[in-house]
Amino acid sequence: MGFIKRKLANIILLCFIVVTLLLGCSGGASRRSVVGLSDPIQQETTGSTSLFVDNYNVTVDYKYSYDISALVVSTKDYSSLDFSGKLAPKDVALAWGAVAEYNDRINFNWSQSGRWYRWRTSSYDDIEPVGGVDGVTAHSSNNHLIPADDNVKKLVKNIKAGDCVRIKGYLVNVAANDGKGANFWWNSSTTRNDSGDGSCEVIYVTDIEWLDK
Repeated sequence: MGFIKRKLANIILLCFIVVTLLLGCSGGASRRSVVGLSDPIQQETTGSTSLFVDNYNVTVDYKYSYDISALVVSTKDYSSLDFSGKLAPKDVALAWGAVAEYNDRINFNWSQSGRWYRWRTSSYDDIEPVGGVDGVTAHSSNNHLIPADDNVKKLVKNIKAGDCVRIKGYLVNVAANDGKGANFWWNSSTTRNDSGDGSCEVIYVTDIEWLDK
């Protein structure tokens, strides 16, 4: 009987360790920190490209070239939805600068839905080291990713929370119509200090590089 009790206790302990490790890995991705990620680099540019997506003729106008190295704090898949999901199958919430550096020490709750990203903390005092609300706004963003081709689309699908990535491409304005009266517009934010409606970056992605692999 003693042997059976000891064996049962060992099984319970093993299950507890496995669950703890799994929970630790899950939380570890979004709570990771990375030091030394500078502000995105953007330069005014011109040009455009045309796409045909889900029966829509799409014009993608380049506003700025864009090069961002950042910590992925959340991702949201939209690929199974309507036209916008087929155009930009994934949104990624990115952090850099002080927000990426303190992400493991500040109890951020990052989330995404409806093409928005949101963050919460237990207290605004927590975010004083990153410059308060303005600091979080200036060093994090939600990004609609439009892959330039099928190879880039595969890379976009592989991005996950906890990755440190470099994304290159263009901030763009998008206009689309299906020839039957349905129209669609998306205009990218071009500053890091805005918030609310219209503050997301719309990126036509030409390359993605993982900085920690």
